[in-house]
Amino acid sequence: MTTTMLSTIGMIVVYILIMLGIGFYTSRKTKSVSDFVLGGRTAGSWLTAFAYGTSYFSAVVFIGYAGQFGWNYGVSAAWIGVGNAVIGSLLAWVVLGRRTRIMTKHLGSKTMPEFFENRFQSKSLKIAAAAIVFVFLIPYTASVYNGLSRLFAMAFNLTSDTSYMVIIVAMALLTAVYVILGGYAATAINDFVQGLVMLAGIAAVVYSVIHNQGGFSSALEGLKNIDTNGAKAGTLNTLFGPDPINLFGVVVLTSLGTWGLPQMVHKFYAIKDQDAVKKGTIISTVFALIVAGGSYLLGGFDRLFCTTDAADASGKTLIATLPNGKPEFDAMIPAVLQTALPDLLIGLVVVLVLSASMSTLSSLVLTSSSTLTIDMIKPAMKKTMSDKKEVTVMRILIGAFLLVSVLIAFNKTASISTLMSYSWGALAGAFLGPFMWGLFSKKVTKAAVWTSFATGIVGTVTHMCIFSFFSSSFPGLVKAAVSCPLNLASPINAGAILMLLSIIIVPVVSAFTKPCDQKAVDAVFACYDEKNA
Repeated sequence: MTTTMLSTIGMIVVYILIMLGIGFYTSRKTKSVSDFVLGGRTAGSWLTAFAYGTSYFSAVVFIGYAGQFGWNYGVSAAWIGVGNAVIGSLLAWVVLGRRTRIMTKHLGSKTMPEFFENRFQSKSLKIAAAAIVFVFLIPYTASVYNGLSRLFAMAFNLTSDTSYMVIIVAMALLTAVYVILGGYAATAINDFVQGLVMLAGIAAVVYSVIHNQGGFSSALEGLKNIDTNGAKAGTLNTLFGPDPINLFGVVVLTSLGTWGLPQMVHKFYAIKDQDAVKKGTIISTVFALIVAGGSYLLGGFDRLFCTTDAADASGKTLIATLPNGKPEFDAMIPAVLQTALPDLLIGLVVVLVLSASMSTLSSLVLTSSSTLTIDMIKPAMKKTMSDKKEVTVMRILIGAFLLVSVLIAFNKTASISTLMSYSWGALAGAFLGPFMWGLFSKKVTKAAVWTSFATGIVGTVTHMCIFSFFSSSFPGLVKAAVSCPLNLASPINAGAILMLLSIIIVPVVSAFTKPCDQKAVDAVFACYDEKNA
C-alpha cells in the first residue's frame, strides 16, 4: 500500500471518528421528537447556513453535474454555481427564510407534509405529500452513493463491482449510525465541520487543476482549440458557452429547486430567530458561491483531461462511451483529479466529497424518516404514540430508507444527473408553488395544491417512462424532443419546466376554485403580527 493511500485512509479515519463522536455527544441531548427532527429549534446562523449549504452540494454536484455540464458547456458551467448562490441560496433565504420559521413554529409543523395539513386543513394532503417525499428522495440518495463510490474507486484503484458495492454499504452504515444517534443536532454540527472541509478542499482543487494547465489564461486557450464534436467551435472558453438555452435549464433546476425541496426548507424550521436568518443569508450565499462556483468551474476544464477518442495521442484519460452513445460523465471528475492533483491532495479531496455527501445523505434520510413517521405512521396508530416510540420508529425507518437507496445505487449504469433531476423535478415540481404561495397568500386553495402535486408527479413519471424506460417505443417523439432548442427529452429541462409550472398553476387554479375556510386561514396568518412582519 502506497504512502498516499495510507495518508488518505488516515484522513478518512480521523474524519469518521469526529462524526461518530459528535453523534454520541448529541445523542445525550436528543430527548424528544422536536429535538430529533429540529434540534429544539435552537440552531444559530452559522450552523443553519452550513447545514443548508452542505445539504445542497454533494458528490452529485462535484462528481456528476460538474463532469457532465463542464463537458457540455465549458467554463460557462460556472454560471450554474452563480445561480445556485443567488437564486438557490440568497433569494431562497430572503423570500422563504423568515416566513417559514414563523409560520411553521406557529402551526407546530415539523415536516413539509405536516405544514400542508395545518396550512390547508387537509389530512389527505399530508398523506399524499409524505408519500411523495419518501418515494422521490430515494433516487437522489442513490445518486449520492453513486458519486461517492466512483471517487473512492479512483482514490484506491478499485475496479471490481464488489468493491463498488462495499463502499456504498459502508457509507450507508456510517450515515445511519450518526443520524440515528443524534438526529438533527448531530447533522447540524457535523455539517459545520463538513462545510469547513468543503471550502478548503474546493479552493485547493480548483487551484491545482488550473495550475496543471499552466494558469487560467492557458487553460482557456486550451479549451478554445478543442474539437467539441457538435458544439459550436471555439465556444467552450466563452462567457455563455455553446448552448446558453439548455444551460439556463440547468440553472433553473439546480437553483429554484431548493425552494420546494423538503430537506432544504426544513433548515428554516429549525433556525433560532430572525437575527439568525439575516446572518445565515449572507453566510449561505458566500458558501454556495465558493463551493458550487468552484465545482462547476473545475468541471469546465474536464475536456483538457478527458477524451472519448481512442486515437487521441494527447495523453488524456479515455472515458468510456455508454450504450446510449453518451460519454460516461460520472467518470470525468475522478479522471481530472487523478491527473491534476498531487498525491497528498487526493486524500483531502476524498474527505471533501465524503463531507459533502455525508451531510446531504444525513439530511435526506432524516427528512424521509421523520416525514413517514410523523405524517403517515403516527396518524394511523389507534393509540397515542409516545415521543420515545416515535423517535424509535424514525430510527428504524432511517435504516429501511438507506437499504432501498443502496439497492438502487448498486446499478452503476444509472446516471447521477438523471437520478437527481427526476428526484428534484418531482419534489419541487409538486411542492414549490403550494409551499411558497402558502406562506404569502390567503387565497391559495386545496384544489390548487392538489393540481400542483399531480402536475409534478405525473409530469415526472410520464417523462421518465417515455424518455428513459420506453424510449425505443417512441423514437419519433424522442427525436422531436431532442431537436428542440430547449431539449425536452432532458430530465433536467423537464424538471425545470415542472418547477416553473408549479409557481404558475397555484395562483391560477386558486382563482377559479373553492377557497379555504376564511377563519382558519386568518388564524394561520395571525402569526405575521407587527412584531414579526
